[in-house]
Amino acid sequence: MPIVREKKDGNFTVMNNYHLRDQNLSLKAKGLLSMVLSLPDDWEFSLAGLTAICKEGKDSISNTLFELERKGYLVRKRARNEHGWISGVVYTFYERSRPRRSSPVSD
Repeated sequence: MPIVREKKDGNFTVMNNYHLRDQNLSLKAKGLLSMVLSLPDDWEFSLAGLTAICKEGKDSISNTLFELERKGYLVRKRARNEHGWISGVVYTFYERSRPRRSSPVSD
């Protein structure tokens, strides 16, 4: 069966196929990671922000982020202010999975 492709003259994303071919990753996780990789480099990631741009709810997005973390595509690290207080979470997404070094949302 043929695939009809569009001419890419703007509004497209270039990404590695690695995560799309990973059979240990759910289709939902592949989709969320692909959507994340399409966002601008300066996009501020948060659960609320991802929930705002997705059809799925907070629990679904949260579970999918946890899957991406377990599979090595996401590292979340607590951000701290100048007083050492937790001020948020820094999300680092990877196009290719990495070995997990610590528990989710590490310090």
